[in-house]
Amino acid sequence: MEHAFIGGRSTPLDGAEEIVVRDPGTQEVVGTVPESGSAGIDAAVEAATAAFAGWRATPASARGKALEAVADAIEAHTDELAPMLTAEQGKPLRESRLELHRCVETLRHYVGLSLNIRGTAVSDLDTGARGMVLRRPLGVVGAIVPWNFPTTLLANKLGPALVTGNTVVAKPDETTPFVTLRLASIAHEAGLPEGVFNVVPGSGQITGAALVAHPGVRKIAFTGSTPVGKQIMATAADDMKRVTLELGGSDPLIICADADVDAAISAAAMGRFFNCGQACLAIKRVYAEASIADRVAEGIAAKARKLSLGLGTAKGTQIGPLHSEEGRVAIVKQLEDAVASGGEVLAGGSIPEGEPFDRGWFHEPTVVYGASHDSAVAVEETFGPLLGVWSVADLDEAIDRANASPYGLGSSVWTSDLAKAMDAADRIDAGYTWINSRTKVYDELPFGGLKQSGYGKEHGEEALAFYTEEKSVVIRT
Repeated sequence: MEHAFIGGRSTPLDGAEEIVVRDPGTQEVVGTVPESGSAGIDAAVEAATAAFAGWRATPASARGKALEAVADAIEAHTDELAPMLTAEQGKPLRESRLELHRCVETLRHYVGLSLNIRGTAVSDLDTGARGMVLRRPLGVVGAIVPWNFPTTLLANKLGPALVTGNTVVAKPDETTPFVTLRLASIAHEAGLPEGVFNVVPGSGQITGAALVAHPGVRKIAFTGSTPVGKQIMATAADDMKRVTLELGGSDPLIICADADVDAAISAAAMGRFFNCGQACLAIKRVYAEASIADRVAEGIAAKARKLSLGLGTAKGTQIGPLHSEEGRVAIVKQLEDAVASGGEVLAGGSIPEGEPFDRGWFHEPTVVYGASHDSAVAVEETFGPLLGVWSVADLDEAIDRANASPYGLGSSVWTSDLAKAMDAADRIDAGYTWINSRTKVYDELPFGGLKQSGYGKEHGEEALAFYTEEKSVVIRT
């Protein structure tokens, strides 16, 4: 059994129950980890607390250099880490390598920002009085990371937390713990001080709940579902913990008749089916103006039919299995509801049979056209390879449909009219809008959702504010 990583070393937890991790494509056992529980969280928070004073006192530039060494080491271990990520998550090896590359990019982004952490000064508060605003680290940060992008979503939290002087206790999803545990050991092999970055595997209900409730944790950074995010916010309120919550999404993509339709179709297909559609920022609803709607729906369906479905380890695989049986069941139910409401399946629609599909949680990339606007595929978060496409009268209707969702994470608009594009970007209720662009998140820009999609910002310089607190100081001369 792989152990927790606490205080710079692999740490056995006596009496902990075992969690079995299986490959989503084959159901073969990848390994086991402990349900760390309260005992593991107590030990990790104690180690992080002990390390905090020294790490906080380390100059920001030196913290940045330490993080740079971590990023370099992760990059050097890509050939080891990518198969590990594919085995536990299911994604194709090519996507695992892309994910690790993005993880390294994000950490290096915060290396650069480590030289830009500063407060402010006010020279003339009063006669003989000057003011300063100090920016101070919070303390121990709890980072709770989901299974769909275990390394990049960890980097989103680890980077700003460490360069601002905090220490971290990370809890990966119980189904994808191994790559995170290995990242922690690589980080300390690269010179990160003991206790600065700790990893405790376990379930959300037991280990995650213990981390959120622990009085020694000053902030929780969480990526996951909206219902769990609400529970975390409520629990965090007991100790007035800071929170950053990156939650669910049902991202719309709007295509106007004057757009580069072929480019929009490609962006929609890639944005929907990358990582088997299991991304908060995946394209989940497409609204096309009536004159091009049939062309859009069929164009996306044609691309979906060409995708190579298979094991993540197989050469040429473009889309792997869903991560869990529960995830596939949800997709099947949403598709059944869409068809019952009048939707037409243009591509996919089935669970493939035969080897290797009988052993894993596979589902064909699926496009459904014209389902009811009240159907599950329109109003729920669709976390898998299922895309709904609808015809709308014009841009105004498309924006109204887009905003009808309780979510507000990402959105896309395709048009050759810049005035229309900017108007749509202003009116769509989402934290991120791409105009004539694929759905790539940039480290330079703040990222975070509106409405039921979360609270706070990751990425960008803005993320630093969510890992620090401001303190005012008055100096009378």
